[in-house]
Amino acid sequence: MPNIKLYTAKLSPPGRSVELTAKALGLELDIVPINLIAGDQLKEEFRRMNPQHTIPLIDDNGTIVYDSHAIIVYLVTKYAKDDSLYPTDPTTRAKINAALHFDSGVLFARLRFYLEPILYDGSPDTPQDKIDNLYRAYQLLNDTLVSDFIVGNSLTLADLSCIASISSMHAIFPIDAGKYPQLAAWVERVSKQLPYYKSTNQDGAEELAQLYRTILADNQAKAK
Repeated sequence: MPNIKLYTAKLSPPGRSVELTAKALGLELDIVPINLIAGDQLKEEFRRMNPQHTIPLIDDNGTIVYDSHAIIVYLVTKYAKDDSLYPTDPTTRAKINAALHFDSGVLFARLRFYLEPILYDGSPDTPQDKIDNLYRAYQLLNDTLVSDFIVGNSLTLADLSCIASISSMHAIFPIDAGKYPQLAAWVERVSKQLPYYKSTNQDGAEELAQLYRTILADNQAKAK
């Protein structure tokens, strides 16, 4: 059976969460690069697979799944050898699901709403209210972390999803360990637990941060 195709970009936090999950499951992916800045996601061929023209998207031998949170649940449900990443216990699973929604609705959403006008619309502005919302998200997750990981003392999909967004935020707006000690310790803990963390996630977070700085500087220069 051919490998699962993953349409993604290294700078995409949701895409990296899928790659982290695949690594944790021992799955080989065939990566199909999508250049978001160039608008690959808007091409007709891609829109036929995903009318919402978002990444990541997987093609698993003809089964198309998009939205990173749906994808990682699909992957563990179909391919995991045990339930450690997504336990079947209803209470634990509900907490993991809550964290996935938190990533989608708070962490990644706030980062996206800050970055999109700069990356795609030529905005020279860095609105303080949007930056403040990112730091509030740090506080929310910091206060949530009462164990080693987001849900209990074992790594789950909650961590693999949220770390991709948080590391991307951190690369642009560094986490102050004095203000957010649980959050800073969690980032360090996750990064050390995953031997593939740097190549699969951290490098992409840094690539996104560099792209942001380059485009913002260009936008600001043009606005003068």
